[in-house]
Amino acid sequence: MVAAMKVDMNDVEYVTETAVTIRGTRRRVTVPKVIVDKLAIKDKDKLRWMLFKNGSIFITKVSR
Repeated sequence: MVAAMKVDMNDVEYVTETAVTIRGTRRRVTVPKVIVDKLAIKDKDKLRWMLFKNGSIFITKVSR
């Protein structure tokens, strides 16, 4: 059984779903334009991925 992560929806600005693309050994995830614009993500910027034991993922932009 996977425990649910509690999220206060009043703190959420945007929710969407995207697909994962796998080609051979390469894995790609599309970052939605709304998020790219809001976080001012540029080419070569880094994202930090955190995987929780309950299967949830938390992604943040790494500050330069």
